Amino acid sequence: MADNKRPFDVLDGAKQGNVLVKLKAYGRDQEPTVSGELQAFDKHLNIWLENASVKTEDGQTDYGKLFVRGDNVLFVSPE
Repeated sequence: MADNKRPFDVLDGAKQGNVLVKLKAYGRDQEPTVSGELQAFDKHLNIWLENASVKTEDGQTDYGKLFVRGDNVLFVSPE
């Protein structure tokens, strides 16, 4: 039997777990990657993460809590 989950159902099941978020490039930088524990999201793909880190070509920056605006999201994937 096929598993008929919608994309938001998959994200809802990933709450309190780690997710990988790829962001649009800004300036001359490549597309940054954000990872952290998914706390909440909405229909615009605004995302609230805890224990988040942002990886760029220059290195990694760690954050306790991070809000990602949905306009900047290319994709989200449960880890």
